[in-house]
Amino acid sequence: MSEYKHTIGSEVSYTGIGLHSGEISTIRFKPAACDDGIVFIRVDLPEHPEIPADIDHVVDISRGTTIGVGNATVGTIEHVLSAIKGLNLDNVRIEIDGPEAPVADGSPIVFFNLLKQAGTVQQDSERVYFEIEGPISFSAPKENVDVVIVPSNELKVTFMIDYKHPYLGTQYTWLPNIDVYEKEFAGARTFCFIKEILQLKEMGLIKGGSLENALVIAEPGINEDELKHLQDVFGYHEKVTVSDEGILNSHPLRYYNEFVRHKVCDLLGDIMLLGVPIKGHILAARSGHKTNVELVKKLRQIQKKQELQQIYQKTKSKEVVFDINAIMRIIPHRYPFLLVDKILEFVPGESIVGMKNVTINEPFFQGHFPGHPIMPGVLIIEGMAQAGGIMLLNQLDNPQDYVAYFASIDNVKFRKPVMPGDTLRYELSVISLKRSLAKMHGDTYVNGEKVAEGDFMAMITKRNI
Repeated sequence: MSEYKHTIGSEVSYTGIGLHSGEISTIRFKPAACDDGIVFIRVDLPEHPEIPADIDHVVDISRGTTIGVGNATVGTIEHVLSAIKGLNLDNVRIEIDGPEAPVADGSPIVFFNLLKQAGTVQQDSERVYFEIEGPISFSAPKENVDVVIVPSNELKVTFMIDYKHPYLGTQYTWLPNIDVYEKEFAGARTFCFIKEILQLKEMGLIKGGSLENALVIAEPGINEDELKHLQDVFGYHEKVTVSDEGILNSHPLRYYNEFVRHKVCDLLGDIMLLGVPIKGHILAARSGHKTNVELVKKLRQIQKKQELQQIYQKTKSKEVVFDINAIMRIIPHRYPFLLVDKILEFVPGESIVGMKNVTINEPFFQGHFPGHPIMPGVLIIEGMAQAGGIMLLNQLDNPQDYVAYFASIDNVKFRKPVMPGDTLRYELSVISLKRSLAKMHGDTYVNGEKVAEGDFMAMITKRNI
């Protein structure tokens, strides 16, 4: 049964202070067309620049998630995106007249309630999911983060945090489906430790931060002088207090494990940057914005590969990314000058692995050399170039309309002769990649031994049809 995309039914807005900038801004949610996606519009800037909320436009993750186009940015968007995900919305236009989304009470609930109030409208466009076909793992040892995504018929999240702090030790939660978001997760507030907030305040940061829009966790044994200093830092007239749970100003927790539930809210917001909803079970340990974004980047690479496979690979195969029929749909080369039989591995924008079986029936063996057949080295280089050309196509909207011409080949070395019966393995990795120009390094192996290598520069041009 087909599912359809949704947008909101009416316009709603909210005005509040930005956590980091301290600037007051109004954020206005508007209905969007079928394929708009989630787009922020800086209405306070000339020409009202539009910034798609996707991973390709993330420009900063040091203090929340910030997206941008040129000099136009919008910061701390994760709670807004989380609320949009909580309502399963696909297309929303978000006008904002400042550089940062309002922090509200530190949770997504304000935005969720606004969007719920606006209502949802089904659109005449089918929803496409990114479906997890096999386990995907991501680790960041320096941050002590581990994430695994396994197949599931819907989005699920299992999350664990472990801060080894007297007031905040190990917490665990799970989201079995998005339907429980409103009741079980949307109200979970952001949190930080008192040492962090004092340091940030003294650095002139979190200008809009207060004890009212975040849960601030105290240190055991905090004394009256330290509380008085905190009172002065925030400019409060009344005394700052500490609850039994170690929360400043004695804010009662909304959930017994509110801290880890907020981490789930952040994760749901960050995975919205993929641009399509996910069907998979995410199991995360200690993940934050930085590692969430790195995870989405990895998913985007897989997504791009799947999109290319849908275009060119008519039958699914676990052994190959592209078979010979798919390759012939991508590049214009044909026998006897098609020198790639299969693409075995492909990380869009990063690397590709191709293969060619070398047989005695290759036409060049008739003259190179009679009685001692050796594959011409220039054809090994050409085979690598063809594999590299396939890799460059993923960045184009209509790759079949383009061709890669190689402008230069440098540092070429031939290490061993290639003979009939050998299987060539081309391995190419990107050095630099722009829309129309790419630099790559390529190596070719036979049975694990390098037989050739070189550096390539390619230009992508429109194919003359």
